[in-house]
Amino acid sequence: MKILYVEPAIFLSSFAMSLTSPLTTQYLYKRIWEETSNYSFALDNNISECDKNKSSPIFAVQKEVQQKVSLFSLQMEMSGLIPGLMSTFILLSSSDRHGRKFPMILSSVGALATSIWIYLLSYFAFPFQLLIASTFIGAFCGNYTTFYGACFAYIVDQCKESKQKTIRIAIIDFMLGLVTGLTGLSSGYFIRELGFVWSFLIIAIVLTVNLTYILFFLYDPMKESLPQNVTISCSEGFKDLFYRTYMLFKNASGKRQLLLCLLLFTMVTYFFLVIGISPVFILYELGAPLCWNEIFIGYGSALSSTSFLSSFLGIWLFSYCMEDIHIAFIGIFTTTAGMAIAAFTRTTLMMFLVRAAFLFAIMPLSALRSMLSKVVRPTEQGTLFACIAFLETLGGVTATSAFNGIYSATVAWFPGFTFLLSAGLLFIPMISLWYVMIFNHFIKGYLD
Repeated sequence: MKILYVEPAIFLSSFAMSLTSPLTTQYLYKRIWEETSNYSFALDNNISECDKNKSSPIFAVQKEVQQKVSLFSLQMEMSGLIPGLMSTFILLSSSDRHGRKFPMILSSVGALATSIWIYLLSYFAFPFQLLIASTFIGAFCGNYTTFYGACFAYIVDQCKESKQKTIRIAIIDFMLGLVTGLTGLSSGYFIRELGFVWSFLIIAIVLTVNLTYILFFLYDPMKESLPQNVTISCSEGFKDLFYRTYMLFKNASGKRQLLLCLLLFTMVTYFFLVIGISPVFILYELGAPLCWNEIFIGYGSALSSTSFLSSFLGIWLFSYCMEDIHIAFIGIFTTTAGMAIAAFTRTTLMMFLVRAAFLFAIMPLSALRSMLSKVVRPTEQGTLFACIAFLETLGGVTATSAFNGIYSATVAWFPGFTFLLSAGLLFIPMISLWYVMIFNHFIKGYLD
């Protein structure tokens, strides 16, 4: 039986991804803490590994641990940069010719291999430095941007109306948020009740089920419509990928080229700032003055994920009375306010409340994807999403590396500096989007 719905694969993949991130960060924090200090790291309380008194020796240790975790996270991200860029671009660009399933399959294989590697590392207590290998494996096969890029292209292939694209993409973002929120809420209990080893094993099992669904149940209608028995050499195929990307811009008129570049720049800069700051939140919450344990980290992750739900509801409601570009404006503005408030948050209650400012943080990404898909032809959707995923991979790795480095350098004198910097830089995509709005008005509304 063949199924046309990619949503189950997105559901399983997002569960595994959203559980892997906080578990890996906290596992790395635990290993570096035990290596750096003589103090124990307890999973049932947070007293032994966090102290708010600046004169305490533990306070100095926790700052050192945060710096080391940030720097090692930077190294992990950089190790996957080049293979991630190449695999994402090649796999998604070739999906216009070979169908959408192949990049989903290969990226799922990479995610499964990564989860098994982390499980073995935690089970046998191998040196934590070997985590870098897991990042390289996942990037070489195509990371999460490859998988979701293929899924978005798969969905766009089935949508005929522009509004249907916006709503369908928003539904996927909503589902991602729902799964991420529930997983984030339970991540602390996974660690406390099962420990890291069993938690990583559960992730591997979920990814195995996901790969099975894609391989044997998911139907790819585009694959069936493509010419069969057409073979080209590897060098010709590689040249063809870059040629079709070049033609994506070459075939468009000058006005559409400018519009396409402006939209891509807006999306990538916003993605850069939002994704880059995400891992810093966990490190900020683990240290003083918040000193959160794994349960509170889970609560915080769950609250952050409600932005997917609220963003979906926002798009669903706003789409009846305003255009995509205005929806994106609202999301960028509220996210900027949230970053500025987070920079000066010093209490647990305020850190929970600050999540309210991020309620529409995902709206710009959904709106901009929809706007981009309206600018290109139906036969160029795979190439478009390949470009988006390529830029997201480049921006994501660069952003997390940069923000981890900045946080490591500034945590000792002002832990909130990274959030304040992000708030200031968010004016860049806001100004870029303003140019898009003016330009679209004068060219008679390509985005309408």
